[in-house]
Amino acid sequence: MKPITLEACANSPQSAMEAQKGGAIRVELCDNLGEGGTTPALSQIEKTRELIDIQLNTIIRPRGGDFLYSDIEFETMKQDIHHCGKAKCDGVVFGILNSDGSIDKKRNSELVNLARQYGMSITFHRAFDRANDLFQALEDIIELGCDRILTSGGMQTAPEGATVIKKLIEQANGRISIMPGGGITENNIYELVKVTGLKEFHGSFRSKYKGKMKYISSSFSDEEEYTLLQTNAEKVKKAIENANKI
Repeated sequence: MKPITLEACANSPQSAMEAQKGGAIRVELCDNLGEGGTTPALSQIEKTRELIDIQLNTIIRPRGGDFLYSDIEFETMKQDIHHCGKAKCDGVVFGILNSDGSIDKKRNSELVNLARQYGMSITFHRAFDRANDLFQALEDIIELGCDRILTSGGMQTAPEGATVIKKLIEQANGRISIMPGGGITENNIYELVKVTGLKEFHGSFRSKYKGKMKYISSSFSDEEEYTLLQTNAEKVKKAIENANKI
């Protein structure tokens, strides 16, 4: 039986290195995790590729908010896929919806074909959870030729959507990987595996670290400004261990 694997959502090259240290097999590199993740700077992508040996996937999302994009935003997404391909990323992560909540087959297909030119894998991200019919969306995404779907089962967190995730895995029947993500911790992954039968999962597994500034301005003393969130290798390791206790 193959071990259950972890993809770590990393917000920096340092977080990516911590994910690798903890045993993740893949990193999804994102900026602005507070907005659900946006495309990081090319410099961040290139530096991460330089520093890690595990798989590197990069999110292709020009902004926060919904997943209905303007023509300019769509062109930006295509340019970013070119950048990722040239930077030797292993995969890209994206998702585009129509205004009625269905999967935009035309635009997603263009992005899939572009990514394949560079031999990159494709993950359809949590735009999936905003689709008007998850089970039809699953079939549409399989038809597009994507490799996996990142999903919380249409709920805010994967533990909340566990029953739906189980049904999605059953419907997929090995045609595509269903990768739960959203609100997964090293403490709740065991139960999620039991309920869903997942084979891979996704999470940031971050801790808050105090910055190294010695001088802190009394006018700008907000704690958040002097701390940073970074992937914690020990949390990654523990999550993988707990997932594989089944």
